[in-house]
Amino acid sequence: MNWMKVVAKILLWAVAGAAVLTTLGAALFYYYVYTPAPEPPHLSGTLTRNAFEFAGLRRSYSIYLPQDLAPNPPLVFALHGSDGSASRLRIETGYAFERLADQHGFALVYPNGFEGNWNGCNIVGEYSANARDIDDVGYLSALIDRLVVEAAIDPHRVFAIGVSRGGHMAFRLALEAPSRFRAIAAVAANLPAADNFKCHPNEEAATSVMIMNGVRDPMNPFEGGEVRLLGLYNRGSVLSAHASAQYFARLNGSTDAPTISSSPGIERRVWRDGAVEIELAAIQRGGHSLPQSYRRAPRILGPTAAQFDGPNEIWTFFERQSH
Repeated sequence: MNWMKVVAKILLWAVAGAAVLTTLGAALFYYYVYTPAPEPPHLSGTLTRNAFEFAGLRRSYSIYLPQDLAPNPPLVFALHGSDGSASRLRIETGYAFERLADQHGFALVYPNGFEGNWNGCNIVGEYSANARDIDDVGYLSALIDRLVVEAAIDPHRVFAIGVSRGGHMAFRLALEAPSRFRAIAAVAANLPAADNFKCHPNEEAATSVMIMNGVRDPMNPFEGGEVRLLGLYNRGSVLSAHASAQYFARLNGSTDAPTISSSPGIERRVWRDGAVEIELAAIQRGGHSLPQSYRRAPRILGPTAAQFDGPNEIWTFFERQSH
């Protein structure tokens, strides 16, 4: 009978231990990963989901047109991150760009990457968009042409904002399709290092670039290095945020030192050469997310700089390039 008591005690401790681990795991998940979705705002316009065939693939997107859409309006692309989607990016940004579209009358499109990812400039990356060398530059350029007809957008005022992997796709648009995109903003992304770089820059045209990175980003290292999070999502090595901005400044012909300015929580470095502007916005208390107050990013991605209105700063940058 003694051995039965021993077995019973072992089973009891095992059940108790499993319960403790389950509770601890749930608590850790809630603290580091879970974040509540923002309340959807009251918006004036409508969101429409659509798709078309490009290069033998069905490519989908969502487009938001505010009620007071300006005549011949600008178009803003919003590009999601790794394993993301148009619907997830709307939530992750707190619908901030739709709010701005209502205020400023621009058209807003959320394209979906191939199987949740974009084919950026990095060589390293075991995901299908990269492995199959999906022509995302061609797809997004074709989407511009489609929206010129469907929404009467101004093809000379097209902009793109991308977060994380979407930021890497925005870099590729600036490098390979500068004549199609007036300006781009890359958030939580640095350019791939030389041995991890596969893009072919178009040196006959230039586009304005804003890089908005958190200094405390645990995934995309502000000072450069390997892109990883808990050993996952290896995308190879990237340049520092400053070297990424300098790359675009040199590509656009600027040889001058940047103008540096600071305000609470942010340092800006700006290079200007004619109509082209390069800006690095270093968010001192920012992590791997878009700084904004509508939604806190999961803590595993570092702090969210809720005191800084990143979406409005990005739109102000875009609007400045329109003149």
